[in-house]
Amino acid sequence: MTSSAIFEKLVLHAPHISSKQLVPAFIYGTAWKKEATTDLVYKALCNGFTAVDTAAQPKHYREELVAAGIAKAINEAKVRRSDIYLQTKFTSIHGQDPDNMPYDKNTPLTDQVNASIISSLQNFNFANVVKEGDVRGPYIDTLVLHSPMKTFDETLEVWRTLEQYVPNEIRNLGISNCNLFTLMDLYERSSIKPSVVQNRFYPSTKFDIGVRKFCQEKNIIYESFWTLSANPDLVWSAEVGSLASQVGISTQSALYCLVLGLGNITILNGTTSVSHMREDWEAIDKVKTFAEKHPQHWESAVSRFRILIGQSKR
Repeated sequence: MTSSAIFEKLVLHAPHISSKQLVPAFIYGTAWKKEATTDLVYKALCNGFTAVDTAAQPKHYREELVAAGIAKAINEAKVRRSDIYLQTKFTSIHGQDPDNMPYDKNTPLTDQVNASIISSLQNFNFANVVKEGDVRGPYIDTLVLHSPMKTFDETLEVWRTLEQYVPNEIRNLGISNCNLFTLMDLYERSSIKPSVVQNRFYPSTKFDIGVRKFCQEKNIIYESFWTLSANPDLVWSAEVGSLASQVGISTQSALYCLVLGLGNITILNGTTSVSHMREDWEAIDKVKTFAEKHPQHWESAVSRFRILIGQSKR
């Protein structure tokens, strides 16, 4: 792999899918966007993003407004549904607003999962706006279990319910907020293996070094979130500042690029600024060019960053 290859789209290794599915460097994060969700998703899709993350969790996400933003972009021929990577989540009752959730909290767990998926598929039915030759039926590229359940048996119950929708209504499965031991157990005991792990990238988990190593070994894509907000010390570190200065990008964009430089990672990017959307994507191209022209400088920058986060080896 060349130094710059880390900035290419990652391939979801899903043996049940005949065609390759690709995940770009950034996934647009839609948490806490509220009434601005539709407009922000539309702007993101018009400014470099081709992947969107949401959840069937009205407490923090507006899945139906995410769908409206995507539909607007499809209708105006800004994107095609088949070019978008769209992921949503099943959230247990413990993460929901008790007065506003996509299922009846008094029903059995399996019924809760089914109702949540049906709700998401109804939101993501773009049949009225897709153009001729594009995929028409509603589907979800990846369904993520928002957090492990209170017991591992319940986690497996949810997972096995999700598996029944793959590969038709759901193409891939993932898990979020997951530690290494739960991930290893889930991988071992599941029929359909997780394709993605979405976790906080921050000091409290030692930047998930063990989880990320397991993900690399098993061809699971690691999705980093809270990358900026949880890491002010990294943003203003000498290592990040040095790359920003050399390439001519912001320190925030430089941190994103160094995290990508760890390999097998994509990043949730939830900026509400169109200028930052453009700057972050432009930074990817600038650092890729820098890595191609000055591979030793780039490898040195990544090596220093690994040491900074306690990952001295690949």
